[in-house]
Amino acid sequence: MAEPDPWIPPMLATLTDGAFSDPDWIFEPKLDGERGLAYRRGERVELWSRNRKALDGTYPEVVEALAELAPTDFVLDGEIVAFDHGRPSFARLQQRIGLTDPAQARRSPVRVAYVVFDVLAVDGHRLTDLPLTARRQVLTERFASGDVVVRNSAVAGDGEALFDEMCARGWEGVVAKRADGPYRSRRSRDWLKIKCVRRQEFVVGGFTEPKGQRVGLGALLVGVYQGDALRYAGKVGTGFSHRLLGDLRSRLDALEQPDSPFGADRVPERAPHWVRPELVAEVSFSEWTTDGRLRHPAFVGLRDDKDARDVVRE
Repeated sequence: MAEPDPWIPPMLATLTDGAFSDPDWIFEPKLDGERGLAYRRGERVELWSRNRKALDGTYPEVVEALAELAPTDFVLDGEIVAFDHGRPSFARLQQRIGLTDPAQARRSPVRVAYVVFDVLAVDGHRLTDLPLTARRQVLTERFASGDVVVRNSAVAGDGEALFDEMCARGWEGVVAKRADGPYRSRRSRDWLKIKCVRRQEFVVGGFTEPKGQRVGLGALLVGVYQGDALRYAGKVGTGFSHRLLGDLRSRLDALEQPDSPFGADRVPERAPHWVRPELVAEVSFSEWTTDGRLRHPAFVGLRDDKDARDVVRE
């Protein structure tokens, strides 16, 4: 499927520490899912990931719900989310991310919602130069919120209260957005993400053999890019289900290579397996150590909506 014309690359938030309150900012719950840009031109509806992969077959119910909206010409930005006991669960969404056959996706027990937080164009008019407050007004007035396509909630000014609420409810955090800011197709400090728990993507560069009763693999060896070099960040050995360990081992075996992709970085593991740095894993952790390693990392899931070469330390 050819990408939409014109393609509008998504605006990306910058990670920052510490919640804040400010009347010039709007604060939204941070959604733990897969970014999705929805394009509609008449009867044609398309859903795309942030790195331009078609998602129509993965989330056919979202495409159908978008086709039922009143405007027939629009570009929306949002997050595809699977909820688990009232909160977004990326681990649950993993059961849908790998599917591309619409029939198989419909048979999945995992229900999803497309939570919309921005409108980039409507009725042939591009809105990206308008301030966020004006775009949100168009979103509220023109797009109904239903069971599958849902408008994201937001509060003005009081970001600290929303952050405390989201952390207490087990959500990922909040996104702070400058109220008068336009939509810019790049990473910007006009959008700030503030996380309850540190979490980001890492490139898988290798793995270790399992020990004892463990199957599949022992731990993933992960890193982030610094320029053209993949720098070793540590090993991730928790957060895997029994089934996932086997699935991961099959995928990693197909990528195995003789040499370490971490260049000059020493990886203190005995007889590791090296793989081509193509898979991207989402990992939660408590902090970075002074030597650039992860403390208490845990596997959250694989991501196919981000290219490995774009993964850097946030």
